[in-house]
Amino acid sequence: MWEELFDRMCRTLIRHGSLDVTPPGGRKRRYGDGQGEAISVTMHDPSMLRGMVLAPDMTLGEGYMNGDFTIEGDDLRGFLSLVIKSIADAPTPWFQRPLQALHHGARFLAQYNPVGKAQQNVAHHYDLSEELYDLFLDEDRQYSCAYFRRPDLTLEDAQAAKKQHIARKLRIEPGMRVLDIGCGWGGMALTLARDYGAEVVGVTLSREQHAYAVRRAKEAGLDDRVDFRLTDYRNLTERFDRIVSVGMFEHVGVPHYRQYFRNVHDMLAEDGVALIHTIGRASPPGVTSPWINKYIFPGGYCPAMSETMQAVEKEGLIATDIEVWRLHYAETLARWYDRFMANIDRAEAIYDARFTRMWRYYLLASELTFRHNRQVVFQFQLTRRQDAVPLTRDYMYTQTVEQDRKLAAE
Repeated sequence: MWEELFDRMCRTLIRHGSLDVTPPGGRKRRYGDGQGEAISVTMHDPSMLRGMVLAPDMTLGEGYMNGDFTIEGDDLRGFLSLVIKSIADAPTPWFQRPLQALHHGARFLAQYNPVGKAQQNVAHHYDLSEELYDLFLDEDRQYSCAYFRRPDLTLEDAQAAKKQHIARKLRIEPGMRVLDIGCGWGGMALTLARDYGAEVVGVTLSREQHAYAVRRAKEAGLDDRVDFRLTDYRNLTERFDRIVSVGMFEHVGVPHYRQYFRNVHDMLAEDGVALIHTIGRASPPGVTSPWINKYIFPGGYCPAMSETMQAVEKEGLIATDIEVWRLHYAETLARWYDRFMANIDRAEAIYDARFTRMWRYYLLASELTFRHNRQVVFQFQLTRRQDAVPLTRDYMYTQTVEQDRKLAAE
Protein backbone atom coordinates (compact mmCIF):
# COMPACT_ATOMS: atom_id res chain seq x y z
CA MET A 1 0.00 0.00 0.00
CA TRP A 2 2.70 2.51 0.98
CA GLU A 3 4.68 1.91 -2.19
CA GLU A 4 1.55 2.54 -4.27
CA LEU A 5 0.73 5.76 -2.40
CA PHE A 6 4.32 6.90 -2.70
CA ASP A 7 4.22 6.22 -6.43
CA ARG A 8 1.00 8.25 -6.82
CA MET A 9 2.46 11.09 -4.76
CA CYS A 10 5.59 11.26 -6.92
CA ARG A 11 3.56 11.19 -10.13
CA THR A 12 1.50 14.12 -8.81
CA LEU A 13 4.47 16.18 -7.65
CA ILE A 14 7.31 15.43 -10.08
CA ARG A 15 6.09 16.79 -13.41
CA HIS A 16 9.31 18.21 -14.82
CA GLY A 17 12.87 16.92 -14.89
CA SER A 18 13.87 13.32 -14.27
CA LEU A 19 13.88 11.54 -10.94
CA ASP A 20 14.76 7.84 -10.66
CA VAL A 21 13.76 6.20 -7.38
CA THR A 22 14.66 2.67 -6.31
CA PRO A 23 12.67 1.66 -3.20
CA PRO A 24 13.98 -1.03 -0.80
CA GLY A 25 13.77 -4.38 -2.56
CA GLY A 26 11.84 -2.84 -5.46
CA ARG A 27 12.45 -1.84 -9.04
CA LYS A 28 13.57 1.56 -10.22
CA ARG A 29 10.84 3.96 -11.30
CA ARG A 30 11.21 7.23 -13.20
CA TYR A 31 9.16 10.36 -12.49
CA GLY A 32 8.95 13.60 -14.43
CA ASP A 33 8.94 14.45 -18.12
CA GLY A 34 12.37 12.97 -18.83
CA GLN A 35 14.01 16.32 -19.47
CA GLY A 36 17.50 17.04 -18.15
CA GLU A 37 19.98 14.80 -16.43
CA ALA A 38 18.32 12.23 -14.19
CA ILE A 39 18.69 12.39 -10.43
CA SER A 40 18.93 8.86 -9.03
CA VAL A 41 17.88 8.03 -5.46
CA THR A 42 18.11 4.67 -3.71
CA MET A 43 16.15 4.02 -0.52
CA HIS A 44 17.69 1.69 2.07
CA ASP A 45 15.16 1.81 4.92
CA PRO A 46 11.74 0.20 4.21
CA SER A 47 10.02 2.61 6.62
CA MET A 48 10.86 5.51 4.31
CA LEU A 49 7.95 4.74 1.99
CA ARG A 50 5.41 5.16 4.79
CA GLY A 51 7.24 8.20 6.11
CA MET A 52 7.34 9.90 2.72
CA VAL A 53 3.59 9.55 2.38
CA LEU A 54 2.63 10.67 5.90
CA ALA A 55 5.44 13.13 6.75
CA PRO A 56 7.54 13.81 3.64
CA ASP A 57 9.34 16.90 4.94
CA MET A 58 10.56 15.22 8.13
CA THR A 59 11.30 11.91 6.46
CA LEU A 60 13.36 13.48 3.71
CA GLY A 61 15.48 15.57 6.09
CA GLU A 62 16.03 12.80 8.61
CA GLY A 63 16.60 10.29 5.83
CA TYR A 64 19.47 12.32 4.45
CA MET A 65 20.95 12.91 7.91
CA ASN A 66 20.79 9.21 8.79
CA GLY A 67 21.80 7.80 5.42
CA ASP A 68 18.41 6.10 4.93
CA PHE A 69 18.66 6.99 1.24
CA THR A 70 21.53 7.93 -1.02
CA ILE A 71 21.74 10.15 -4.07
CA GLU A 72 23.93 9.09 -6.95
CA GLY A 73 27.04 11.24 -6.93
CA ASP A 74 25.80 12.76 -3.65
CA ASP A 75 24.12 15.42 -5.82
CA LEU A 76 22.12 16.98 -3.00
CA ARG A 77 21.80 20.31 -4.81
CA GLY A 78 20.34 18.70 -7.91
CA PHE A 79 17.97 16.54 -5.88
CA LEU A 80 16.67 19.37 -3.67
CA SER A 81 16.34 21.70 -6.68
CA LEU A 82 14.10 19.17 -8.39
CA VAL A 83 12.03 18.51 -5.26
CA ILE A 84 11.58 22.15 -4.22
CA LYS A 85 10.67 23.28 -7.74
CA SER A 86 8.15 20.45 -7.94
CA ILE A 87 6.56 21.32 -4.58
CA ALA A 88 6.26 24.95 -5.67
CA ASP A 89 4.59 24.07 -8.98
CA ALA A 90 2.37 21.08 -8.19
CA PRO A 91 -0.82 20.70 -6.13
CA THR A 92 -0.72 18.82 -2.84
CA PRO A 93 -1.83 15.17 -3.25
CA TRP A 94 -5.35 14.71 -1.90
CA PHE A 95 -4.33 12.22 0.80
CA GLN A 96 -1.87 14.74 2.30
CA ARG A 97 -4.33 17.66 2.56
CA PRO A 98 -5.80 16.61 5.93
CA LEU A 99 -2.27 16.42 7.36
CA GLN A 100 -1.50 19.89 6.03
CA ALA A 101 -4.66 21.26 7.62
CA LEU A 102 -3.70 19.65 10.93
CA HIS A 103 -0.24 21.28 10.85
CA HIS A 104 -1.76 24.65 9.99
CA GLY A 105 -4.27 24.39 12.83
CA ALA A 106 -1.51 23.59 15.32
CA ARG A 107 0.88 26.32 14.26
CA PHE A 108 -0.08 28.74 17.04
CA LEU A 109 0.81 26.15 19.65
CA ALA A 110 4.13 25.42 17.90
CA GLN A 111 4.95 29.14 17.82
CA TYR A 112 3.97 29.97 21.37
CA ASN A 113 7.21 31.47 22.67
CA PRO A 114 6.97 32.91 26.21
CA VAL A 115 10.22 34.22 27.69
CA GLY A 116 11.55 30.91 29.08
CA LYS A 117 10.74 28.88 26.01
CA ALA A 118 12.14 31.57 23.73
CA GLN A 119 15.50 31.34 25.49
CA GLN A 120 15.55 27.54 25.12
CA ASN A 121 14.77 27.85 21.41
CA VAL A 122 17.55 30.39 20.89
CA ALA A 123 20.07 28.24 22.78
CA HIS A 124 19.28 25.25 20.51
CA HIS A 125 20.75 27.04 17.49
CA TYR A 126 22.86 29.98 18.60
CA ASP A 127 24.70 28.41 21.54
CA LEU A 128 26.50 25.93 19.33
CA SER A 129 30.29 25.98 19.07
CA GLU A 130 31.65 29.42 18.21
CA GLU A 131 34.10 27.78 15.84
CA LEU A 132 31.25 26.34 13.77
CA TYR A 133 30.03 29.78 12.74
CA ASP A 134 33.53 30.93 11.89
CA LEU A 135 33.65 28.16 9.29
CA PHE A 136 31.12 29.86 7.00
CA LEU A 137 30.17 33.38 8.16
CA ASP A 138 31.99 36.61 7.32
CA GLU A 139 34.46 38.12 9.77
CA ASP A 140 31.72 40.24 11.39
CA ARG A 141 29.57 37.13 11.95
CA GLN A 142 26.54 38.55 10.17
CA TYR A 143 24.10 35.63 10.30
CA SER A 144 21.42 37.21 8.12
CA CYS A 145 20.81 38.18 4.51
CA ALA A 146 23.57 40.20 2.83
CA TYR A 147 22.83 42.97 0.33
CA PHE A 148 24.33 42.39 -3.12
CA ARG A 149 24.32 45.84 -4.71
CA ARG A 150 26.41 44.21 -7.43
CA PRO A 151 26.61 40.49 -8.18
CA ASP A 152 30.41 40.49 -7.90
CA LEU A 153 30.50 41.63 -4.25
CA THR A 154 32.28 39.41 -1.77
CA LEU A 155 30.31 38.12 1.20
CA GLU A 156 32.16 40.59 3.47
CA ASP A 157 31.35 43.56 1.22
CA ALA A 158 27.70 42.51 0.81
CA GLN A 159 27.25 42.20 4.57
CA ALA A 160 28.80 45.64 5.06
CA ALA A 161 26.43 46.99 2.38
CA LYS A 162 23.48 45.49 4.30
CA LYS A 163 24.45 47.31 7.48
CA GLN A 164 25.01 50.56 5.61
CA HIS A 165 21.64 50.33 3.86
CA ILE A 166 19.85 49.74 7.17
CA ALA A 167 21.72 52.61 8.84
CA ARG A 168 20.59 54.97 6.10
CA LYS A 169 16.99 53.88 6.47
CA LEU A 170 17.25 54.60 10.19
CA ARG A 171 18.72 58.09 9.52
CA ILE A 172 20.95 57.83 12.54
CA GLU A 173 22.64 60.94 13.89
CA PRO A 174 25.50 61.02 16.41
CA GLY A 175 24.35 60.64 20.00
CA MET A 176 21.07 58.90 19.18
CA ARG A 177 20.06 56.01 21.42
CA VAL A 178 19.48 52.85 19.40
CA LEU A 179 17.99 49.52 20.47
CA ASP A 180 19.15 46.42 18.59
CA ILE A 181 16.62 43.62 19.24
CA GLY A 182 18.32 40.27 18.69
CA CYS A 183 21.83 41.72 18.40
CA GLY A 184 23.54 38.41 17.62
CA TRP A 185 27.32 38.59 17.91
CA GLY A 186 27.21 42.39 17.98
CA GLY A 187 28.18 43.38 14.44
CA MET A 188 25.29 45.76 13.74
CA ALA A 189 25.48 47.47 17.14
CA LEU A 190 29.26 47.96 16.90
CA THR A 191 28.94 49.37 13.37
CA LEU A 192 26.26 51.87 14.40
CA ALA A 193 28.38 53.02 17.33
CA ARG A 194 31.72 53.18 15.48
CA ASP A 195 30.65 54.54 12.08
CA TYR A 196 27.52 56.53 12.94
CA GLY A 197 28.15 57.80 16.47
CA ALA A 198 25.16 56.07 18.07
CA GLU A 199 24.78 54.84 21.64
CA VAL A 200 23.46 51.31 21.33
CA VAL A 201 21.72 48.82 23.59
CA GLY A 202 21.83 45.31 22.14
CA VAL A 203 19.74 42.48 23.57
CA THR A 204 20.05 38.74 22.96
CA LEU A 205 18.89 35.53 24.62
CA SER A 206 22.01 33.59 23.59
CA ARG A 207 24.65 33.30 26.29
CA GLU A 208 27.34 32.51 23.72
CA GLN A 209 26.44 35.48 21.54
CA HIS A 210 26.25 37.81 24.53
CA ALA A 211 29.69 36.84 25.84
CA TYR A 212 31.20 37.20 22.36
CA ALA A 213 29.58 40.60 21.72
CA VAL A 214 30.70 41.99 25.10
CA ARG A 215 34.25 40.84 24.36
CA ARG A 216 34.19 42.47 20.92
CA ALA A 217 32.95 45.80 22.32
CA LYS A 218 35.73 45.87 24.87
CA GLU A 219 38.42 44.97 22.34
CA ALA A 220 37.15 47.69 19.98
CA GLY A 221 37.12 50.31 22.74
CA LEU A 222 33.37 50.77 22.30
CA ASP A 223 32.13 49.32 25.59
CA ASP A 224 31.26 52.85 26.79
CA ARG A 225 28.91 53.31 23.79
CA VAL A 226 27.51 49.79 23.34
CA ASP A 227 25.63 48.01 26.13
CA PHE A 228 25.01 44.34 25.37
CA ARG A 229 22.41 42.72 27.63
CA LEU A 230 21.42 39.08 28.10
CA THR A 231 17.68 39.65 28.32
CA ASP A 232 14.39 39.42 26.46
CA TYR A 233 13.24 42.54 24.61
CA ARG A 234 9.96 42.26 26.54
CA ASN A 235 11.82 43.15 29.74
CA LEU A 236 12.81 46.63 28.51
CA THR A 237 10.92 49.81 29.46
CA GLU A 238 13.26 52.49 28.06
CA ARG A 239 12.73 54.86 25.14
CA PHE A 240 14.96 54.92 22.06
CA ASP A 241 15.41 57.23 19.08
CA ARG A 242 15.85 54.26 16.79
CA ILE A 243 15.07 50.53 16.93
CA VAL A 244 16.61 47.93 14.63
CA SER A 245 15.98 44.20 14.49
CA VAL A 246 17.72 42.00 11.92
CA GLY A 247 16.87 38.31 11.64
CA MET A 248 15.09 38.11 14.99
CA PHE A 249 11.41 38.53 14.07
CA GLU A 250 11.42 34.98 12.66
CA HIS A 251 11.73 33.76 16.28
CA VAL A 252 8.86 35.84 17.72
CA GLY A 253 5.95 33.53 16.82
CA VAL A 254 2.54 34.57 15.43
CA PRO A 255 0.81 34.55 18.86
CA HIS A 256 3.24 37.27 19.99
CA TYR A 257 3.18 39.60 16.96
CA ARG A 258 0.95 42.24 18.52
CA GLN A 259 2.98 42.15 21.74
CA TYR A 260 6.18 42.58 19.73
CA PHE A 261 4.94 45.62 17.83
CA ARG A 262 3.34 47.05 20.96
CA ASN A 263 6.78 46.93 22.58
CA VAL A 264 8.35 48.57 19.51
CA HIS A 265 5.71 51.31 19.62
CA ASP A 266 6.09 51.95 23.33
CA MET A 267 9.91 51.99 23.27
CA LEU A 268 10.16 54.21 20.18
CA ALA A 269 10.46 57.98 20.62
CA GLU A 270 7.61 60.06 19.20
CA ASP A 271 9.70 61.03 16.17
CA GLY A 272 11.66 57.75 16.12
CA VAL A 273 12.23 55.23 13.35
CA ALA A 274 12.30 51.42 13.53
CA LEU A 275 13.63 48.99 10.92
CA ILE A 276 12.53 45.34 11.10
CA HIS A 277 14.41 42.99 8.77
CA THR A 278 12.95 39.48 8.53
CA ILE A 279 12.68 36.45 6.29
CA GLY A 280 9.14 36.17 4.95
CA ARG A 281 6.98 34.37 2.44
CA ALA A 282 5.51 35.87 -0.75
CA SER A 283 2.46 33.70 -0.24
CA PRO A 284 -0.41 33.42 2.26
CA PRO A 285 0.31 32.43 5.89
CA GLY A 286 1.64 28.89 6.22
CA VAL A 287 3.60 26.64 8.55
CA THR A 288 7.24 26.04 9.33
CA SER A 289 8.91 22.96 7.91
CA PRO A 290 8.60 20.30 10.65
CA TRP A 291 12.22 19.28 10.02
CA ILE A 292 13.46 22.88 10.39
CA ASN A 293 11.36 23.29 13.53
CA LYS A 294 12.80 20.15 15.14
CA TYR A 295 16.45 20.35 14.15
CA ILE A 296 17.33 23.93 13.23
CA PHE A 297 15.02 26.68 14.54
CA PRO A 298 12.52 25.45 17.17
CA GLY A 299 9.57 27.83 17.40
CA GLY A 300 10.65 29.71 14.28
CA TYR A 301 8.33 30.94 11.54
CA CYS A 302 8.76 33.11 8.41
CA PRO A 303 5.69 35.36 8.19
CA ALA A 304 3.53 36.47 5.30
CA MET A 305 3.38 40.23 4.87
CA SER A 306 -0.38 40.16 5.49
CA GLU A 307 -0.15 38.69 9.00
CA THR A 308 2.75 40.99 9.91
CA MET A 309 0.94 44.12 8.79
CA GLN A 310 -2.21 43.15 10.69
CA ALA A 311 -0.21 43.39 13.90
CA VAL A 312 1.56 46.61 12.85
CA GLU A 313 -1.71 48.35 12.02
CA LYS A 314 -3.32 47.42 15.34
CA GLU A 315 -0.42 48.75 17.44
CA GLY A 316 -0.39 52.35 16.23
CA LEU A 317 2.65 52.12 13.94
CA ILE A 318 2.88 53.48 10.39
CA ALA A 319 4.72 51.61 7.64
CA THR A 320 6.71 54.40 5.98
CA ASP A 321 8.67 52.07 3.73
CA ILE A 322 8.48 48.38 2.83
CA GLU A 323 11.25 46.81 0.78
CA VAL A 324 11.32 43.24 -0.52
CA TRP A 325 14.66 41.53 -1.14
CA ARG A 326 14.15 38.51 -3.38
CA LEU A 327 17.31 36.60 -4.30
CA HIS A 328 19.77 38.32 -1.97
CA TYR A 329 19.40 35.59 0.64
CA ALA A 330 19.82 32.84 -1.95
CA GLU A 331 23.16 34.41 -2.89
CA THR A 332 24.12 34.75 0.78
CA LEU A 333 23.31 31.11 1.51
CA ALA A 334 25.19 29.93 -1.58
CA ARG A 335 28.33 31.59 -0.25
CA TRP A 336 27.78 30.18 3.24
CA TYR A 337 27.35 26.71 1.74
CA ASP A 338 30.56 26.96 -0.30
CA ARG A 339 32.50 28.06 2.78
CA PHE A 340 30.96 25.34 4.91
CA MET A 341 31.82 22.67 2.36
CA ALA A 342 35.39 23.96 2.16
CA ASN A 343 35.62 23.41 5.93
CA ILE A 344 33.43 20.33 6.26
CA ASP A 345 36.21 18.18 7.70
CA ARG A 346 36.65 20.66 10.51
CA ALA A 347 32.89 20.79 11.10
CA GLU A 348 32.81 17.01 11.37
CA ALA A 349 35.69 17.11 13.86
CA ILE A 350 33.75 19.60 16.02
CA TYR A 351 30.54 17.51 15.91
CA ASP A 352 30.11 14.39 13.74
CA ALA A 353 29.13 13.23 10.26
CA ARG A 354 25.39 13.27 11.01
CA PHE A 355 25.59 16.88 12.15
CA THR A 356 27.45 17.98 9.03
CA ARG A 357 24.89 16.23 6.83
CA MET A 358 22.13 18.02 8.75
CA TRP A 359 23.86 21.37 8.33
CA ARG A 360 24.54 20.76 4.66
CA TYR A 361 20.90 19.88 4.07
CA TYR A 362 19.74 22.99 5.99
CA LEU A 363 21.93 25.44 4.05
CA LEU A 364 21.08 23.99 0.64
CA ALA A 365 17.35 23.59 1.28
CA SER A 366 17.20 27.18 2.55
CA GLU A 367 19.02 28.58 -0.48
CA LEU A 368 16.84 26.69 -2.94
CA THR A 369 13.64 27.68 -1.17
CA PHE A 370 14.60 31.33 -1.74
CA ARG A 371 15.38 30.57 -5.37
CA HIS A 372 12.35 28.46 -6.24
CA ASN A 373 9.56 28.67 -3.68
CA ARG A 374 8.55 32.29 -2.96
CA GLN A 375 10.66 32.95 0.10
CA VAL A 376 11.92 36.53 0.43
CA VAL A 377 13.20 39.09 2.94
CA PHE A 378 11.06 41.99 4.15
CA GLN A 379 12.37 45.27 5.53
CA PHE A 380 9.67 47.22 7.34
CA GLN A 381 10.46 50.84 8.19
CA LEU A 382 8.03 51.84 10.94
CA THR A 383 7.31 55.13 12.71
CA ARG A 384 4.77 56.68 15.07
CA ARG A 385 4.42 59.79 12.88
CA GLN A 386 3.99 60.13 9.13
CA ASP A 387 6.56 62.95 8.92
CA ALA A 388 9.32 61.10 10.79
CA VAL A 389 11.18 60.35 7.52
CA PRO A 390 11.51 62.27 4.20
CA LEU A 391 8.79 61.99 1.59
CA THR A 392 11.03 60.30 -1.00
CA ARG A 393 13.56 57.45 -0.78
CA ASP A 394 16.48 59.50 -2.14
CA TYR A 395 18.19 59.65 1.25
CA MET A 396 18.74 55.88 1.17
CA TYR A 397 20.98 55.97 -1.89
CA THR A 398 22.76 59.33 -2.26
CA GLN A 399 25.46 59.05 0.41
CA THR A 400 28.55 56.89 0.45
CA VAL A 401 29.82 55.08 3.51
CA GLU A 402 32.66 57.61 3.72
CA GLN A 403 30.08 60.42 3.93
CA ASP A 404 28.22 58.45 6.60
CA ARG A 405 31.40 58.19 8.68
CA LYS A 406 32.19 61.88 8.19
CA LEU A 407 28.72 62.77 9.45
CA ALA A 408 29.25 60.58 12.51
CA ALA A 409 32.63 62.23 13.21
CA GLU A 410 31.08 65.68 13.07
